[in-house]
This record gives sequence, structure tokens and C-alpha cells, in this order.
Amino acid sequence: MKKTALYDKHVALGAKMVPFAGYDMPVQYSNLGEEHKNVRANVGVFDVSHMGEFFVKGPGALDLIQRVTSNDASKLTPGKVQYSCLPNKEGGIVDDLLVYCLGEAEYMLVVNASNMEKDWNWIQQFNTDNVDIVDRSDEYALLAVQGPKATAAIASLTDLNVGEMPYYTVRVGSFAGVDNVIVATTGYTGAGGYEIYMKNGDAEKIWDAVFEAGKEQGIMPAGLGARDTLRMEMGFCLYGNDINDETSPLEAGLGWITKFTKEFTHSAYLLKQKEEGVSKRLVGFEVLDKGPIPRHGYEIQNKEGERIGEVTSGTMAPSLGEAIAMGYVDRPYFAEGTEVNIIIRNKVLSAKVVKFPFYKG
Repeated sequence: MKKTALYDKHVALGAKMVPFAGYDMPVQYSNLGEEHKNVRANVGVFDVSHMGEFFVKGPGALDLIQRVTSNDASKLTPGKVQYSCLPNKEGGIVDDLLVYCLGEAEYMLVVNASNMEKDWNWIQQFNTDNVDIVDRSDEYALLAVQGPKATAAIASLTDLNVGEMPYYTVRVGSFAGVDNVIVATTGYTGAGGYEIYMKNGDAEKIWDAVFEAGKEQGIMPAGLGARDTLRMEMGFCLYGNDINDETSPLEAGLGWITKFTKEFTHSAYLLKQKEEGVSKRLVGFEVLDKGPIPRHGYEIQNKEGERIGEVTSGTMAPSLGEAIAMGYVDRPYFAEGTEVNIIIRNKVLSAKVVKFPFYKG
């Protein structure tokens, strides 16, 4: 297992460490529910240094990004960020990612840890013009400082006016006495906050500074367990669960990042799918019966007992006090309010389709 630059910090805090995407990662420190609720109410800090960072710059950088991603990166200006995906040649998704515009013809692609090598090889297939692209994933650490008090916790540490940064923007500046730190507002929790990218050698210094500065805001470390329940309450997709090589962005409800104002990998197929309508779609479920929690792979049936899909993610939502799930169902079971059954170990639980996000805050 690889270790992030903050591994020793997690062990010293008594974190429960688990293998995740090839790294030894903290799944929780104290109590998952407590960590989750603290992010919603105060501020929590996640070590997400396992994520991958590819830097693309110079002539042809935008053309390459346009060719391989579904969103329209030509709309990006320096300081803006875009959520996007890498479509494959069968209409599925190689990975979802963030495209950061750091400057003129200068971009950072942030990809999922489990897909770093896969994504790199995929993008290089299309790099026929030898665009300058460098994988710096092993050089960078990443903190996600999330919650309504995140601004108060970090504002004193930086010369950047973080309080005036809109959602999905990025700035580069001094942070905790370290130069050239990348600070962004691209949270995965729905609670607001910041992502802080730094070189590995500066990670412990910045971690300590953030926790010292955030004491009055009730700052706590949070593990991958809380990160998963927080993203699920918002209906955010997790690669490998809710999206994969066989799910199209349109089926996943990601039509808003699939722009047909340009050509990209297999865009003609996806345009046809958009025009004809999808045969299955990712939807959210509120579980109506008490019982076991729906988990990935559990069967979804209509009220007549016919299989119509399967669960991709499920949890007991700490902010809601109820079981929720995400999953793909066949047409015509997409509509809000549609009642279905989820089969859990031969037990039938009633559920209904609800709109994302589950947590309205």
C-alpha cells in the first residue's frame, strides 16, 4: 500500500486505516456519524492526497482536453473549474474528473485515485500532437477543508481572498507561509469549503496550521467513511459504484456536463442516445420500510416482482436519519414518487424515487 504524506498524522490521531485505491487511508477517526455531522455544522478536514493530478499546458492543451472530455472546456477562463468526464468508445465513462484552468493554456486535471494509470493511458492515446502533459500525482498532497465554517477556519492563513471565491473557482497563492499553493472551491460534500493542493513536503506544516487556525470553529479530521455518506446525501456519483465503463453520462444524469457544441470521443453515439432517450437512468431512493441498508448490487424490482435495475450506492444518511440509495432503473420507472421494491437478502423493502439531492440543507 502507498502512504500519503500525512499517514503519520492519521496514525497519531488513532484513525482506522483501510486499503483504498492502492493507498492506506483513514476511513474514520472517532465516529463516522459525528464526523459527518461536524462537516455539516462546523468544519472537517479530509486527506484526499490519493487523487491524481495531471498538468497540461502550452499549444494544443485545450484541443486535447476538448477531444477527450465531455464538457466544453473552451468556456473556461483562468481561475475557473469544470466538472467533466472522459467518455470511452462504447458510450461509457473512463472516469469523471475536474478540469482546472490555472492560466492561459495551463490546466490541471484531477482524476480518481483508482483510475490514474488508466486515465493517463487513455488521454495519451489522443495526444497525437505531443501536447505537454505531466503526471504529478505522486508529488502533491490534497486536503479538503469542508463545512460552513471552513472560510473562518482558513482565511487568516492565506493572502487569497477565499471568502469571495465562488463555487468551482481556483486561485494560487501563499498559504500557511508556503508559496504556490492551489486553493479551489470544488467540494464533494455539499457543505461548502475548499480543496488545498500542496507539495508533499509541505503537507504536515499546512495540516498543523489548518487545525490550529480552525480550533474556534470546532474543526475535526474526517475519514473516507464520512466523505462517502456526505456525497451520497447530495446524490454525487462515485466512480466504480454509480458510474463506470458501461454507464453513459446521460444515463447517470450527467447530461449537463455533456456538451454537443463540439466533437469528443464517441459524441455521435451520445447525441443519438440523447435524441432517442435513455433506456435506464440513475435515480435516488428513499427507503420506506425499516430494515437492512441497501448496498451496491442489490436488486430493484417493480411492484409486480420484475427486475428493473440495481442499487449502486446506499447508506443510512446521518443528516436525515433514514436509509437512502442510488441506483439505475429501466424506463418507465424514473419518475419522482414511483414506488419500487429493493431486495435485500430475500427481504423486500419498499422504496420510492426521489429527486437529488436527498439532503436539502
